Amino acid sequence: MTSGAKVLQYETFINEVLKRDLQKVLEKRDAVYEKMAQYLQLKNTIKSIQETDSKELKTDVDLGSNFYVQAHVPDASKIYVAVGYGFFVEFTHAEALKFIEKKTNQLTEYTEVLTKDAAKIKANIRMVLEGLRELQGLKDLPEDRRREVF
Repeated sequence: MTSGAKVLQYETFINEVLKRDLQKVLEKRDAVYEKMAQYLQLKNTIKSIQETDSKELKTDVDLGSNFYVQAHVPDASKIYVAVGYGFFVEFTHAEALKFIEKKTNQLTEYTEVLTKDAAKIKANIRMVLEGLRELQGLKDLPEDRRREVF
């Protein structure tokens, strides 16, 4: 196999496998961060309900596409929380706060795993790029001229 064919094979591997895998991992991590933000928003809402010490609640509900309707909740002492897989559980405020704490800790651990996976993929991309540089007989770039892969 000629060096030109090997270079093409490595470039294809970087573009079609490694960069795609990196993009998937980063998208997964972003989705987890978004879910964490929703749980933290719920936590803040529960705390403000507790501070007002009111049984009733008036709020706006997003129906989608930024269409809102006013909602009146006669008893806000219990709430339903999405726990995953389409299931909702009725919690008191204290139970919901405890669940949110556990869930955000779990999601934080998962984001750390995804961040490490992304770093490994970036390292693999860097290693293959170094192999390409050696195959093509190019000199090493100075540190200040290098840039991040993603």
